[in-house]
Amino acid sequence: MSDPINELLKNNRDWAAQTIVRDAQFFARLTALQDPDYMWIGCSDSRVPANQITGLKPGEVFVHRNVANLVQHDDLNCMAALEYAVAVLRVRHVIVCGHYGCGGVQASFTGDAPKNVHKWLGPVHTMYARERANLDGLDESAKLDRLCEINVLQQKHSLCQTHVVQNAWNAGQELSVHAWIYNIGDGLLQILETTTRSNTESDTT
Repeated sequence: MSDPINELLKNNRDWAAQTIVRDAQFFARLTALQDPDYMWIGCSDSRVPANQITGLKPGEVFVHRNVANLVQHDDLNCMAALEYAVAVLRVRHVIVCGHYGCGGVQASFTGDAPKNVHKWLGPVHTMYARERANLDGLDESAKLDRLCEINVLQQKHSLCQTHVVQNAWNAGQELSVHAWIYNIGDGLLQILETTTRSNTESDTT
Protein backbone atom coordinates (compact mmCIF):
# COMPACT_ATOMS: atom_id res chain seq x y z
CA MET A 1 0.00 0.00 0.00
CA SER A 2 1.46 3.36 -1.02
CA ASP A 3 1.98 6.19 1.45
CA PRO A 4 -0.44 9.02 0.44
CA ILE A 5 2.01 11.70 1.62
CA ASN A 6 4.82 10.23 -0.46
CA GLU A 7 2.40 10.18 -3.39
CA LEU A 8 1.90 13.93 -3.01
CA LEU A 9 5.65 14.49 -3.01
CA LYS A 10 6.04 12.29 -6.08
CA ASN A 11 3.26 14.23 -7.81
CA ASN A 12 5.13 17.43 -7.00
CA ARG A 13 8.39 16.15 -8.47
CA ASP A 14 6.60 14.97 -11.59
CA TRP A 15 4.85 18.33 -11.99
CA ALA A 16 8.08 20.30 -11.54
CA ALA A 17 9.90 18.12 -14.07
CA GLN A 18 7.10 18.37 -16.63
CA THR A 19 6.88 22.14 -16.15
CA ILE A 20 10.59 22.57 -16.87
CA VAL A 21 10.25 20.45 -20.01
CA ARG A 22 7.47 22.75 -21.25
CA ASP A 23 9.16 25.98 -20.13
CA ALA A 24 12.78 25.88 -18.96
CA GLN A 25 12.59 29.41 -17.44
CA PHE A 26 9.25 29.00 -15.65
CA PHE A 27 10.60 28.79 -12.09
CA ALA A 28 13.31 31.39 -12.75
CA ARG A 29 10.60 33.88 -13.69
CA LEU A 30 8.51 33.03 -10.61
CA THR A 31 11.53 33.46 -8.34
CA ALA A 32 12.35 36.85 -9.81
CA LEU A 33 8.94 38.49 -9.54
CA GLN A 34 5.42 38.17 -8.15
CA ASP A 35 3.21 40.41 -10.27
CA PRO A 36 -0.43 39.22 -10.26
CA ASP A 37 -3.28 41.34 -11.59
CA TYR A 38 -5.84 39.54 -9.41
CA MET A 39 -6.59 38.85 -5.78
CA TRP A 40 -9.07 36.08 -5.02
CA ILE A 41 -10.96 35.92 -1.73
CA GLY A 42 -12.73 32.59 -1.71
CA CYS A 43 -14.00 29.71 0.38
CA SER A 44 -11.64 27.09 1.78
CA ASP A 45 -13.76 24.37 0.14
CA SER A 46 -11.40 21.90 -1.56
CA ARG A 47 -13.61 21.82 -4.67
CA VAL A 48 -13.05 25.50 -5.50
CA PRO A 49 -9.38 25.96 -6.50
CA ALA A 50 -8.94 29.55 -7.71
CA ASN A 51 -6.15 28.94 -10.25
CA GLN A 52 -7.75 25.91 -11.81
CA ILE A 53 -11.27 27.21 -12.34
CA THR A 54 -10.04 30.51 -13.78
CA GLY A 55 -7.31 28.98 -15.93
CA LEU A 56 -4.61 31.10 -14.26
CA LYS A 57 -1.03 29.96 -13.77
CA PRO A 58 1.08 30.17 -10.60
CA GLY A 59 2.03 33.80 -10.07
CA GLU A 60 -1.10 35.19 -11.73
CA VAL A 61 -3.50 35.30 -8.76
CA PHE A 62 -2.92 36.16 -5.09
CA VAL A 63 -5.25 33.99 -2.99
CA HIS A 64 -6.87 34.28 0.42
CA ARG A 65 -9.36 31.61 1.47
CA ASN A 66 -11.43 30.96 4.58
CA VAL A 67 -14.62 29.14 5.52
CA ALA A 68 -17.55 30.83 3.73
CA ASN A 69 -15.31 33.46 2.03
CA LEU A 70 -15.80 36.10 4.73
CA VAL A 71 -14.30 39.61 4.63
CA GLN A 72 -14.24 40.79 8.24
CA HIS A 73 -12.47 44.00 9.17
CA ASP A 74 -11.21 42.50 12.44
CA ASP A 75 -9.72 39.44 10.69
CA LEU A 76 -6.01 40.31 10.67
CA ASN A 77 -5.20 37.46 8.29
CA CYS A 78 -7.63 38.65 5.61
CA MET A 79 -6.78 42.33 6.09
CA ALA A 80 -3.03 41.66 5.89
CA ALA A 81 -3.45 39.64 2.71
CA LEU A 82 -5.66 42.34 1.21
CA GLU A 83 -3.23 45.11 2.13
CA TYR A 84 -0.28 43.23 0.65
CA ALA A 85 -2.19 42.52 -2.55
CA VAL A 86 -3.45 46.09 -3.02
CA ALA A 87 -0.70 48.26 -1.53
CA VAL A 88 2.38 46.19 -2.38
CA LEU A 89 1.51 44.00 -5.35
CA ARG A 90 -0.94 46.61 -6.65
CA VAL A 91 -3.40 44.12 -8.07
CA ARG A 92 -6.03 45.64 -10.33
CA HIS A 93 -8.91 43.30 -9.43
CA VAL A 94 -10.13 41.84 -6.14
CA ILE A 95 -12.67 39.05 -6.58
CA VAL A 96 -14.87 37.80 -3.76
CA CYS A 97 -16.08 34.38 -4.86
CA GLY A 98 -18.48 32.12 -3.03
CA HIS A 99 -20.02 28.88 -4.22
CA TYR A 100 -23.38 27.18 -4.24
CA GLY A 101 -23.76 24.43 -1.66
CA CYS A 102 -21.42 26.15 0.80
CA GLY A 103 -21.38 24.18 4.06
CA GLY A 104 -20.47 27.26 6.07
CA VAL A 105 -23.50 29.15 4.82
CA GLN A 106 -25.73 26.11 5.31
CA ALA A 107 -24.62 25.89 8.95
CA SER A 108 -26.23 29.29 9.53
CA PHE A 109 -29.66 27.67 9.46
CA THR A 110 -28.88 24.09 10.43
CA GLY A 111 -26.67 25.00 13.40
CA ASP A 112 -24.48 22.03 12.52
CA ALA A 113 -20.90 23.24 12.95
CA PRO A 114 -18.03 22.55 15.39
CA LYS A 115 -17.41 25.13 18.11
CA ASN A 116 -14.72 27.24 16.43
CA VAL A 117 -16.40 27.06 13.04
CA HIS A 118 -19.69 28.17 14.60
CA LYS A 119 -17.93 31.13 16.21
CA TRP A 120 -16.23 32.06 12.93
CA LEU A 121 -19.57 31.97 11.13
CA GLY A 122 -21.16 34.52 13.44
CA PRO A 123 -21.61 37.08 10.63
CA VAL A 124 -23.33 34.44 8.49
CA HIS A 125 -25.72 33.58 11.33
CA THR A 126 -26.54 37.29 11.61
CA MET A 127 -27.12 37.47 7.86
CA TYR A 128 -29.52 34.52 7.97
CA ALA A 129 -31.46 36.01 10.88
CA ARG A 130 -31.85 39.23 8.91
CA GLU A 131 -32.92 37.47 5.69
CA ARG A 132 -34.97 34.65 7.18
CA ALA A 133 -38.40 36.18 6.56
CA ASN A 134 -37.53 36.66 2.87
CA LEU A 135 -36.44 33.04 2.52
CA ASP A 136 -39.22 31.18 4.34
CA GLY A 137 -41.14 30.38 1.14
CA LEU A 138 -38.17 28.62 -0.47
CA ASP A 139 -37.25 24.95 -0.21
CA GLU A 140 -33.96 24.06 1.47
CA SER A 141 -31.94 23.93 -1.75
CA ALA A 142 -33.21 27.26 -3.06
CA LYS A 143 -32.78 28.84 0.37
CA LEU A 144 -29.15 27.75 0.51
CA ASP A 145 -28.46 28.98 -3.02
CA ARG A 146 -29.91 32.40 -2.27
CA LEU A 147 -28.06 32.69 1.03
CA CYS A 148 -24.79 31.85 -0.73
CA GLU A 149 -25.46 34.70 -3.17
CA ILE A 150 -26.42 37.16 -0.42
CA ASN A 151 -23.29 36.23 1.50
CA VAL A 152 -21.04 37.04 -1.46
CA LEU A 153 -22.76 40.40 -1.95
CA GLN A 154 -22.38 41.20 1.74
CA GLN A 155 -18.68 40.33 1.66
CA LYS A 156 -18.17 42.48 -1.43
CA HIS A 157 -19.77 45.42 0.37
CA SER A 158 -17.55 44.76 3.40
CA LEU A 159 -14.50 44.65 1.14
CA CYS A 160 -15.37 47.99 -0.46
CA GLN A 161 -15.57 49.58 3.02
CA THR A 162 -12.11 48.41 4.18
CA HIS A 163 -9.47 51.07 4.77
CA VAL A 164 -7.22 49.31 2.25
CA VAL A 165 -9.67 49.60 -0.62
CA GLN A 166 -10.89 53.06 0.40
CA ASN A 167 -7.32 54.36 0.59
CA ALA A 168 -6.49 52.90 -2.81
CA TRP A 169 -9.49 54.57 -4.43
CA ASN A 170 -8.82 57.88 -2.67
CA ALA A 171 -5.28 57.80 -4.04
CA GLY A 172 -6.56 57.23 -7.57
CA GLN A 173 -5.29 53.66 -7.76
CA GLU A 174 -6.94 51.51 -10.44
CA LEU A 175 -8.81 48.84 -8.48
CA SER A 176 -11.98 46.92 -9.32
CA VAL A 177 -13.96 44.81 -6.84
CA HIS A 178 -16.04 41.89 -8.11
CA ALA A 179 -18.71 39.57 -6.65
CA TRP A 180 -18.78 36.09 -8.21
CA ILE A 181 -20.27 32.73 -7.36
CA TYR A 182 -19.16 29.30 -8.52
CA ASN A 183 -21.39 26.34 -9.35
CA ILE A 184 -19.61 23.13 -8.42
CA GLY A 185 -22.23 21.18 -10.39
CA ASP A 186 -21.20 22.55 -13.80
CA GLY A 187 -17.87 24.28 -13.11
CA LEU A 188 -19.11 27.73 -14.16
CA LEU A 189 -18.59 31.13 -12.56
CA GLN A 190 -21.36 33.73 -12.46
CA ILE A 191 -21.20 37.49 -11.88
CA LEU A 192 -23.63 38.50 -9.11
CA GLU A 193 -23.31 42.26 -9.25
CA THR A 194 -21.72 44.96 -11.36
CA THR A 195 -18.07 45.73 -10.73
CA THR A 196 -17.27 48.48 -8.24
CA ARG A 197 -14.35 50.77 -9.13
CA SER A 198 -14.62 53.78 -6.83
CA ASN A 199 -15.95 55.18 -3.56
CA THR A 200 -18.85 56.72 -5.44
CA GLU A 201 -19.87 53.40 -6.93
CA SER A 202 -19.43 51.59 -3.61
CA ASP A 203 -22.02 53.87 -2.01
CA THR A 204 -24.65 52.32 -4.26
CA THR A 205 -23.74 48.62 -3.72
